Amino acid sequence: MTSPTFEDLGLKQPLLDTLEKIEFVTPSLIQKEVIPLILSGADVVGQAQTGTGKTAAFGLPAIQLMKKSGEAQILVITPTRELAFQVADELYRLGKHRKLKVATICGGKSFKNQIDAFNQGAEVLVATPGRLLDLLNSKRLPNFRPTTVVLDEADEMLNMGFYEDIEAIFEHLPKKRQTLLFSATMPKAIQKLIKEILEAPVFVKTTADKTAHKDISQAYYLIEDFERDDAVIRLFEGKNLVKSIIFCKTKKEVDRLASLLEKRGLRAKGLHGDMEQNQRQRVTHDFRSGHVNILVATDVAARGLNILDVSHVINYHIPFDAENYVHRIGRTGRAGQKGKAITFVTPNELYKLMRYLKHAGGELNQRFIPSKKDVKEAQVSQLIEKITDQSLNEELHGTILKNLKDKMDLEVITCKLLSMVLEDKPINGPDEIGIRDNGKRKPPRENGKRRPFRDDRKKGGNRSQFKKRRRFSSK
Repeated sequence: MTSPTFEDLGLKQPLLDTLEKIEFVTPSLIQKEVIPLILSGADVVGQAQTGTGKTAAFGLPAIQLMKKSGEAQILVITPTRELAFQVADELYRLGKHRKLKVATICGGKSFKNQIDAFNQGAEVLVATPGRLLDLLNSKRLPNFRPTTVVLDEADEMLNMGFYEDIEAIFEHLPKKRQTLLFSATMPKAIQKLIKEILEAPVFVKTTADKTAHKDISQAYYLIEDFERDDAVIRLFEGKNLVKSIIFCKTKKEVDRLASLLEKRGLRAKGLHGDMEQNQRQRVTHDFRSGHVNILVATDVAARGLNILDVSHVINYHIPFDAENYVHRIGRTGRAGQKGKAITFVTPNELYKLMRYLKHAGGELNQRFIPSKKDVKEAQVSQLIEKITDQSLNEELHGTILKNLKDKMDLEVITCKLLSMVLEDKPINGPDEIGIRDNGKRKPPRENGKRRPFRDDRKKGGNRSQFKKRRRFSSK
């Protein structure tokens, strides 16, 4: 059976021409399911993970249904500012054929500028709940009557405490509207909200929990807690980590690690909630465009980041819970591309990671941090490949090489030149990083009565001494 095209889904020629220009060829699963439903005028609930093409799924039909009125007709509500800007950019791109006017309403920006954009004929508003509710309550968005309202990543909005804000926002919206809600999960709070704001919705579920990350290979590196910095740097020295996001627990940790990586000559920048909005936008833009290839971020700052070519996600620390783990690794392996997720764990954290895996699905493999010898061998192999592919400069061949041959033979010349190149690529840290146990070490149990790993015991102590210390400390 032939897969349907965008034309088969009911989209008209102007949109089809735009899709061809931006190289949208084959509809994703969520797009196949919901575009015809939205075009029919139905309220829709779509359950799909991020990175599956949701913005185009609701954006394309909503743009086609718009009338030429010069007023705001589409409202998209997102949990974070970063996601609001990304959705706005994507909708502008999809509506370029009709010169679609898109404005963002979110914190961290001037009230006046956002109100001016609305008054100057913005047809689409992409907003975060708090700022939008402020403007609605103060009646600074007069005659705001959107015909299509979209809640994007609704579960995340509720996780961030926006339930009451969402309810209040819908009190200001017209009763006659088309409402679309997209969420990765369907907790009871979302189900309650659906009953409140949607009318006879059609439910579409396109992903199952266990297959959501089938394009992501998951690996862990067993390390001691103090080895995290050395482990990160060694991976970037010895592996081809093209475009990576490193997740840290705290803002302070983000700043420190980003600064450390920059000092080591890596193109890294930090992203967290304490940064000015303009700075956050600049960092996100630089990462998306490739000027920066390592983004060090907190969970909240990276929530909703939709960058398709992230090759690796690195959990500098294991996340707090399974939901965060699923969110983090979902930043790679998007839109059908392959990705890799790496987690640093100490022996005592391993059981928690195994528990997260049950929630995320997929396979988890142990890997080992490359030794200095491994990195050096990799550098030499890459250098040999680069030399083999290098075109010959005839001018250098006739001058520099002739002068060098007068002083030393070709073998010495070659070794000296290779040594010069490799000296520019120092390998930092100790010879060996991490625990190399070949997976034999069993993770501790969760009930606290586990047998301790050998690393938990003090050097020179025996098992009975360890028991005495443990009994003493528990009193």
